[in-house]
Amino acid sequence: MDYNSLITIHITSVILLLGVGGGSAFYKFMADRSQNLEVIAHTNKMVVLADWLFTTPSVILQPISGFMLLNLMGIPLETHWVWLSIIFYAISISLWLVAVWLQIKMKELSIETLERGESLKSDYYRLVNYWIALGVFSALLMGIIFILMVFKY
Repeated sequence: MDYNSLITIHITSVILLLGVGGGSAFYKFMADRSQNLEVIAHTNKMVVLADWLFTTPSVILQPISGFMLLNLMGIPLETHWVWLSIIFYAISISLWLVAVWLQIKMKELSIETLERGESLKSDYYRLVNYWIALGVFSALLMGIIFILMVFKY
C-alpha cells in the first residue's frame, strides 16, 4: 500500500477514534446530568453501539496503519518517539477497555432500573465518575501521542 493511502487510513481512523469518543463522552455526560432515566438508558445504549461500530475498528487500525507507515518510511521501532507512542497507546487503550466495560455496566444498570421503574442509585454515578476519570486520562495520553507523532520528539 502506498504512503497516501496509509496516511489517509491512519488519519481517518484517529479522527473517528477521537471524534466518536469525544462526542460520546459529551452526550453521555449531558444525559447523566439530565437525571432523566429514559434519556440516560438510551444514550448509554448508543454510546456502547458507537464504540462497537466506530471506536473499536479505529483502535485496531491505528497500530496496524502506524506500523505500516513506519516500515514504509524506514523509521525504526527503536526511535524514541515511536516507543513512547506505543507505550502511551497501550496504556490509553487499556484505560479505554476498562471504560468500555464500565459503559456496558452502566447501560445494563440504567436499562434494568428503567424497567423496574426505580431511580438510579449512587452506584451508577460512582461508575460514571470512574468512567470520566478513565476518559480524561486516556484522552490526555492520546493528545501526547498526537504531539509525539506530529513533532517526532
